[in-house]
Amino acid sequence: MKTLTLGIDIGSSSVKASLVDAQTGEALAGAFFPKKEMEIRAEKLGWAEQSPDSWWENLKLAVQAVVAAAGAKPSEVKAIGISYQMHGLVLVDENYRAVRDAIIWCDSRAVPYGEKAFEEVGREKCLLRLLNSPGNFTLSKLAWVKEHEPQRYARAKYYMLPGDYAAMRLTGRACTTASGLSEGVAWDFAANSPAAFLFDYFGFDATLIPEIVPTFGVQGYLTGAAAGELGLAAGTPVTYRAGDQPNNALSLNVLHPGEVAATAGTSGVVYGVNGEAKYDELSRVNSFAHVNHSDRQTRVGVLLCINGAAVLNAWIRRHLMPEGAGYAEMNELALAAPAGSDGVSIVPFGNGAERALGNREPGCSIHGVNFARHGKAHLIRAAHEGVAFAFRYGMDIMNGMGVETKTIRAGYANLFLSPVFRQTLSNITGATIELYNTDGSVGAARGAGIGAGIYRSEAEALATLKKIATVAPDEKSAEASAAAYERWAELLSQAV
Repeated sequence: MKTLTLGIDIGSSSVKASLVDAQTGEALAGAFFPKKEMEIRAEKLGWAEQSPDSWWENLKLAVQAVVAAAGAKPSEVKAIGISYQMHGLVLVDENYRAVRDAIIWCDSRAVPYGEKAFEEVGREKCLLRLLNSPGNFTLSKLAWVKEHEPQRYARAKYYMLPGDYAAMRLTGRACTTASGLSEGVAWDFAANSPAAFLFDYFGFDATLIPEIVPTFGVQGYLTGAAAGELGLAAGTPVTYRAGDQPNNALSLNVLHPGEVAATAGTSGVVYGVNGEAKYDELSRVNSFAHVNHSDRQTRVGVLLCINGAAVLNAWIRRHLMPEGAGYAEMNELALAAPAGSDGVSIVPFGNGAERALGNREPGCSIHGVNFARHGKAHLIRAAHEGVAFAFRYGMDIMNGMGVETKTIRAGYANLFLSPVFRQTLSNITGATIELYNTDGSVGAARGAGIGAGIYRSEAEALATLKKIATVAPDEKSAEASAAAYERWAELLSQAV
């Protein structure tokens, strides 16, 4: 009988599932739903909400699809792992039903609450103990609900992250992790416990925190009802959960100081591991407990997030490309324009407040278009270059904290499928980019195997990771890329 692990990745665009053969490391099947980007509702400028029920419905479809595609027997699936979009807020009542739609990661309404807390609690105290400003993270979103929706707040039994909600729907157990609490800026690194001082400041009852469980290990068992909906066996354990970026790092074997992972999905992220609890004085990048952080071993993930990344690519596809055109066609078109896009620049910050810019929201802007000579190819290339330039801008901050970026590991997916994006990023950072055959759901499946004890170590779980390609700086285009970055940086300075 096969030993399979199931990974589920709850993104803001889709929910993906993968089944992995734990003995060979092979991903037997993968599926995602919905087939178009999942709806993000924005009733007001800067807002972003999604229905937790929609995550569950798409999760069911994805899991059913991979079980069918792999021809798997329910009894062969030995463990389930969950990866999820970070920093979201889900509130559930005593019956474990959501009391409102989730306020997701790119919603910027809570910025004033986090900034006020940063000043009134004390900048030094927040940075030393939280490693971050409360900023636009989960607790600040909860403060917004407490003030503006007191009736909903009063109904809430627990506050959760998206992955906590998914695990609860699977197991019927409400729980979270220290890593999850830290990503919501609710973990006190000095006390190695939830940040009681910040709960006191906001006036939150600590009972809103669900039970805390380890990142790796049994976190609950699949209920009979959930098993029936998914086509799995009741009692299957959920043994791992992590935010999408720590999980992406795990999937790329980025677990130790000096190692760096990147992803370029809806948002763009560079994630480096520190062996010390360091922070940025201006809180432009963030430090969270990594998946393997413990009171015995300091492993802090330094995270740079660019909200306006592949969401810009999706916007261009919807509005500029013919119906039915795909991203592969766009990647080919981008290659038709020269490095530097013949003077066209796109500043991609049009998807909420940007932490790397001090929580400012300059919007997306397009510069240098000449109607006589520029077309779709120039705009697409400028978009891909603009996202790479945003990465470089933030990575300079990380380098100032001592996080080296000589080698970047990434999954062969999303914008890393674009030759223009990955070559531009390599050119302007001087880093070698290694591309691997993995994604968030496969990483979550491997994590599940670690948590269930199927693998003897993290190294064993990741031994079958395969490198697809390596990208190094290109002498022919590096000079043009550098000049285009300088032009872009000047435009950004004018915008902020």
